[in-house]
Amino acid sequence: MLYVRFPLSLRNVEDLLFERGIDMCHETVRLWWNRFGPLFAVDIRRQRVSRIWGFRHWRWHFDEMYVKINGEVHYPWRAVDHEGEVLESYVTKKRDKSAALRFTKKVLKRHGKVEKIVTDGLRSYPAAMRELGNLDRREMGRWLNNRAENSQLPFRRRERAILQFRQMKSLQNFASVHASLHNHFDSERHLVDRHTYRQRRSAALAEWQNPVA
Repeated sequence: MLYVRFPLSLRNVEDLLFERGIDMCHETVRLWWNRFGPLFAVDIRRQRVSRIWGFRHWRWHFDEMYVKINGEVHYPWRAVDHEGEVLESYVTKKRDKSAALRFTKKVLKRHGKVEKIVTDGLRSYPAAMRELGNLDRREMGRWLNNRAENSQLPFRRRERAILQFRQMKSLQNFASVHASLHNHFDSERHLVDRHTYRQRRSAALAEWQNPVA
């Protein structure tokens, strides 16, 4: 959890564990993260999707950013709901119509239908949505997609701590796990009082102990 949730490198986690009396190599932390991180993320995501499936989805935000792997640009696509929760993360080597179509189908299959989809000016979005028959649900504006833009900030902070990704698979795994953990522990502390925030934080930590135990 330390490595994924907080902007720490593998060696930072090694030092923190050593201060707590646990002596292990940073490579052990990496192996544990690669083995158990996706399993925990899948369990958390399954529970959250089952809870929000019955609710009304009235606006999603689609956006993409770029990450360099060995000098080659890759594009992590991201779908965010109207409350800022990351619904899906999907990495591709291109951002053309076929990539946008695969990403949109993936989001719709897992989370159901939506009333409005906010995107930026990338032409791949209308081309893909036209093929799916939901182009009339698309919205685009100068500041309408700030929700998706701001959701990238936690990932960018983690990316700077990691320094770089070496494989597209590792980028996809980390993007998915990081999104699930960020959603789980995001208690919206700027919107609630201190007492409510402490209750939400305690509930999130208690729920986290179930897949970890």
